[in-house]
Amino acid sequence: MTTHTKEEIILKAENVHLEYDNKTILRNINFSIKNIVRPGMEQGQVVSLIGRSGIGKTQLFKLLSGLQQPTSGHIHIQNDQPVRAGDMGVIFQNYYLFEWRTIHQSLMLAAKQNPALKGHETDAIKKSAADFELTDHLQKYPQQLSGGQRQRASIIQQLLKGSDFLLLDEPFSGLDACVLDKVVELLLQVSISDELKTLVIVSHDIATAIAISDTVFILGKEKDLPGATIKKEIDLIARDLAWQKNIKREKAFLETVEEIKNCL
Repeated sequence: MTTHTKEEIILKAENVHLEYDNKTILRNINFSIKNIVRPGMEQGQVVSLIGRSGIGKTQLFKLLSGLQQPTSGHIHIQNDQPVRAGDMGVIFQNYYLFEWRTIHQSLMLAAKQNPALKGHETDAIKKSAADFELTDHLQKYPQQLSGGQRQRASIIQQLLKGSDFLLLDEPFSGLDACVLDKVVELLLQVSISDELKTLVIVSHDIATAIAISDTVFILGKEKDLPGATIKKEIDLIARDLAWQKNIKREKAFLETVEEIKNCL
């Protein structure tokens, strides 16, 4: 197991409950994400919330982002503050961008929201575009980009805003194999860009989620109880499945995929 420590809690869901029209959607959601420290390197956190389609992942996504409030319970981020809309960089499944602005214009709007980039917005955009292989597309409009390019532009947009948290809704959906590998690589680069950078991925793609994450939380239903809850936490670091390339053929990886399938 890679040498590391888990220190202060940087995100916590506590007794979160969500109802619509007296129907329980989410029940007793409890989990926490801790700051991971590895000697000699910047190491952020990559956490996946895995569940079947229709189980309530989208609703949990909205609660975590602060875009919706739970019926009861609390979600707190750094320094035990209640999460608010805007605290997290949110990347929706449809990769929302301003359709009437060029990619450069959208990225500039994002950069200007980050006080740390004041006076250096253009340089930051150039660097991010180069890192994400979008330099040649900055003057294009979103409708002129492929799905993978739109996704990368959406990720840059949120990174430039400066949030420590990135919340991604089904980021692997609809991508072909080559683009998928590129997106996974880029997300891993993002995760090691800062000690507190934290990616929370909401997905039903079990194999890809395991391959990129250090921790997996399984969202599912329990027998004879209403709504979905966190059924299990899997520490991938303890299983020596985190921070490694080419692990998809490892026996422990395949066993973990089957374990999660059986838990859904």
